[in-house]
Amino acid sequence: MIRNQWYIILESKEVPSGKPVGVLRMGEALVLWRDRQGKLSCMRNLCPHRGVALSAGKILDDHLQCPFHGFEFDRCGQVRLVPANGRAAALPKALQVHTYPVREAHGLIYLWWGEPQPDYPLLPWFESIGEDFAYATLHDTWPTHYSRVIENQLDAVHVPFIHRTTIGRSQRMVIHGPLSTLESDDLLNIWVYSEEDIGQVAKKPSELPPPSRHPSLQFHFPNLWQNWIADDLRVVLAFAPIDEENTRLYLRFYQKIVQVPVLRSIFCNLGNLANLMIERQDRWVVITQRPKRSDLRGGEILIPGDGPIILYRKRRAELIQAVN
Repeated sequence: MIRNQWYIILESKEVPSGKPVGVLRMGEALVLWRDRQGKLSCMRNLCPHRGVALSAGKILDDHLQCPFHGFEFDRCGQVRLVPANGRAAALPKALQVHTYPVREAHGLIYLWWGEPQPDYPLLPWFESIGEDFAYATLHDTWPTHYSRVIENQLDAVHVPFIHRTTIGRSQRMVIHGPLSTLESDDLLNIWVYSEEDIGQVAKKPSELPPPSRHPSLQFHFPNLWQNWIADDLRVVLAFAPIDEENTRLYLRFYQKIVQVPVLRSIFCNLGNLANLMIERQDRWVVITQRPKRSDLRGGEILIPGDGPIILYRKRRAELIQAVN
């Protein structure tokens, strides 16, 4: 994984008040919990005393209590009670649980994976999706590295084949470009131009005119993507790394076409079911790719239509190298 980045790891509603939640993310066992004000904390899911999973404990007076010996830890991971020593005893400074910075926005939980910073960067998001959009969310898990799942969403060449019964029915197999640019805030914009094969040769990006419309696809490092279908209709995916071989997908259907509350919910959920069907068409093929993690110099023979994937790999390699 790329260090020193904000990663979306969960939806906010997956961590309710009053109960710790244990998850595996970034290859790390984590526990998330809320105090009485709803403030979120994230720690290593390991009691420093005897190695018990803190997620099996409970929340008492804004402390997380280990289920084994009743040790209590505050939001900063510092021990606040060792019952066997007595309440008046001095607190051992060594009894500290490693904590992770977390933030919440857009109904999502972001985790800072890397070194502590005096000032953290802004949370990745798409400015074109405002609060006037309604959405529904589905979850799915793929047994492969998150980079492979991301690259699948940057790949226009596969659409007529994997999705021949859905979004690829038109069989527009010739892919011009695609055009792709990388903005200074690590936002990758992609414009896809495709058409039926009537004997023409696909144009290179340099042969295409400057785009006059919004991007077809956008990817925000390290793990957020959107399909900009229309100004009032989007599909958003967050690729939460579970470990080096598994990825949790958070699939959202955003729209502001239907505004009546009940109908809005129905429309969003139906849209998301359609998206899940399309996503499952990809899943069974992508999980066969080897190696599971993509690489800039992985030995694959790429073609011009893979331009966005090449740009993603180059920038990913730069970000990894920058913190090594």
